[in-house]
Amino acid sequence: MVTDVVNAEVSPTGQFDILSKYEIHKLTDDSRGPQYQLFRNCSLAVLNCGNYMDDGKELLEKYADFDISVIPTERSVKLKVTNAPASAFVDGKIIRGIAEHLFAVLRDIIYVNSEITGDPRYDLVSAQGVTDAVFHILRNAGTFDRDRSPRLVVCWGGHSISREEYDYTKRVGYQLALRHLDICTGCGPGAMKGPMKGATIGHAKQRDQHGQYLGISEPGIIAAEAPNPIVNELVIMPDIEKRLEAFVRTGHGIVVFPGGAGTAEEILYLLGILLHEDNRAQPFPVIFTGPTSAADYFIRIDQFIASTLGEDARSRYQIIIDDPEEVARQMATGIEKVRQYRKETGDAYYYNWQLKISTEFQRPFVPTHENMRSLELHKRQEPHLLAANLRRAFSGIVSGNVKDQGIRNVEKNGPYELRGDPALMRSMDTLLESFVKQQRMKLPGKEYIPCYRISAD
Repeated sequence: MVTDVVNAEVSPTGQFDILSKYEIHKLTDDSRGPQYQLFRNCSLAVLNCGNYMDDGKELLEKYADFDISVIPTERSVKLKVTNAPASAFVDGKIIRGIAEHLFAVLRDIIYVNSEITGDPRYDLVSAQGVTDAVFHILRNAGTFDRDRSPRLVVCWGGHSISREEYDYTKRVGYQLALRHLDICTGCGPGAMKGPMKGATIGHAKQRDQHGQYLGISEPGIIAAEAPNPIVNELVIMPDIEKRLEAFVRTGHGIVVFPGGAGTAEEILYLLGILLHEDNRAQPFPVIFTGPTSAADYFIRIDQFIASTLGEDARSRYQIIIDDPEEVARQMATGIEKVRQYRKETGDAYYYNWQLKISTEFQRPFVPTHENMRSLELHKRQEPHLLAANLRRAFSGIVSGNVKDQGIRNVEKNGPYELRGDPALMRSMDTLLESFVKQQRMKLPGKEYIPCYRISAD
């Protein structure tokens, strides 16, 4: 029995302050509809902010008695939470940032299920249809500012990183903010929180009161990576593929810090897109960086990319070790080129419509044992297609490591089997083994039992 729980009613923030009667009834009715379990689980993850946990199954089991309801009021709605994690409250009152995140969950879960899924206006099979859906979800969340110049830096990296690596991410975030750049991350702890924390100081010193701290998550991962409270704009995308597309279409440059399988998935997704012929002319600054102690991590990532995707992929990023100021300078210079390119081509500053993303990177991948075993992990295909399949492989490993359904699948059916060309599989095995040794698969102190098995054809 969990004793550190709270029962409370949470008042709305932002766009929920004033609603029509129709909107109130729709939110109330839909909140207990087919998507209720999704709404409940994401809400619990938000309320679990700050707790040392990266196991979605463990979280749901620990707070099995948690419940959340939408209560109609005269002009709006309230959220009633029962048996919620006490860490989200101070003296019985919910932390304001967490309350904002709770209503963001309500907004996005209801909007996607009532306005996107099943709506004939959105062809979620075609590339353009998916891109349109991602745009409308972000616009509904109030993410876009058409008057804002390009300044959003997406920061990727792991939740399980060392203290030295975490402090380094803060230093980079600080230097980026001193150059009036904003931060977008996966919104969780570790390398997702550090850049935002550093940026708050940089923005404060520059008296920049409009700093954007955008967090983009999805239902499967949010329980393992609860949104950190620095995030002032939270968006819950329906799946990992739309989350990744949201990153690359809203961001103007990407900084990659040390991480594990999830970071490798993000890198492969990005490189697969940049390798497409239609994207070669687009400026898109990408920097891999970390402290001196992380140099070996990036050597192994670089070697894996070279052995699988080739030299063309390596040309799309630069590696800068232990130099936050240089990272920020290079990123600021790169984003200025993005601004000039968008201005010349007439593309929006706030959403990269011109970036070509094929359906191979948009189609949701369900990591069943059969699907993982059937992945085409060989070089007899275009590099961007190989990147798409490698991305799926790492996505499955992330699922088996931290997502509730993936953990249950592995417990029931054993490790996922990955099969492919011997040389390619050796490269993947070497990289994954380095993640295990460096404790990048799970939080330190927890024994890691691999959720995968590498086999050669």
